[in-house]
Amino acid sequence: MTSITILGGGNTAFAVAANLSLRGHEITLFELPEQASNIEAIQESRQITLIGVAEEGVATLKSVTTDAQEAVDASDLLLLIVPSYAHKPFAEAFAPLLTAGKTVVLMPGTLGSLEWARILREHGTEGVTLAEVDTAPYVCRKTAPTEATIWGEVTGLGMGALPATRTGDVLAQLAPLFPGISAHPDVAACGLSSINPVIHPCGVLMNAGRIEYSRGEFYFYEEGVSPSVAKVVSRVDEERKEIGRALGHELTPVAKAFHEAGFGPDGTLWEAINGSLMLTRLKAPGNLESRWLTEDIPYGIATWASMANQFGVDTPLMRSFIEIGSIVMGIDAWSSGRGVADLGIEGLSVEEFRGYLMSGQLP
Repeated sequence: MTSITILGGGNTAFAVAANLSLRGHEITLFELPEQASNIEAIQESRQITLIGVAEEGVATLKSVTTDAQEAVDASDLLLLIVPSYAHKPFAEAFAPLLTAGKTVVLMPGTLGSLEWARILREHGTEGVTLAEVDTAPYVCRKTAPTEATIWGEVTGLGMGALPATRTGDVLAQLAPLFPGISAHPDVAACGLSSINPVIHPCGVLMNAGRIEYSRGEFYFYEEGVSPSVAKVVSRVDEERKEIGRALGHELTPVAKAFHEAGFGPDGTLWEAINGSLMLTRLKAPGNLESRWLTEDIPYGIATWASMANQFGVDTPLMRSFIEIGSIVMGIDAWSSGRGVADLGIEGLSVEEFRGYLMSGQLP
């Protein structure tokens, strides 16, 4: 039995907490006090009913709390499972409390581990290992206030650690929890390997009229990601891979990543998605204010494009969707999300950045 603290009270946090608890691990579930309503229904019973393709049954957690110190004391391994825009509030809450020897894993991260590292430095917190994974471990939803459903488990989860020299240690901690997990060379390669920002902004904006008209009553991947939409997604993916090449990484194409994660068959992007039992069951968001834009643009492709600009990589298609998305969302996705300054890497050369990723120490 392993003691694990899970930070967050949403869909995936509930599913991970319940699944790992039913597998015999001692789970503490934490939510920020201002979001306490997310865990209110289970705070007294400490129980989550899990159904679906993973473990099934009623999981009883060790603790359900809004006390950050309790969450830190409960385990040396903390899994942060929240949307990207919540990474910073959690970092600011936990940076003063974390001590050397703790490991925090963002699930997924989309480069959020770099933002955490900057905030830890600002608080003078040292000796904490940071890591992130490239996608959520399950396709799941909180299907009732005390219930979660897992429709599919990701079989090819990828992980990167900061500093990269700690990769083997973090992988050893996570492998028993998430079978099939493998290592990226560093957190930049991992953050650039996230699937959602590649497909969601493009797919949602190209289906904006239908989403608004039907209020999401159609199957996003099966119907919305048509062969033509898949072509545009693939071009966004080429820009993502070019950023990776600038950093010395040959990133996995999105179609192959879908297949390796266990989402669908090997083939073109459209073939992988169209043949996916998990993805084709998911409906589109009910409106254009969903995380598929509000997270995956300012904390996804806008972050990537900011990094690309610093390292001399042109990303015209990403920038187009960022500009169009900003109009649709009514915000400036460039300033409201996460750029190189937020990541704490502004002004670094490629060589300096790669050195930082390996050592965890800024030049």
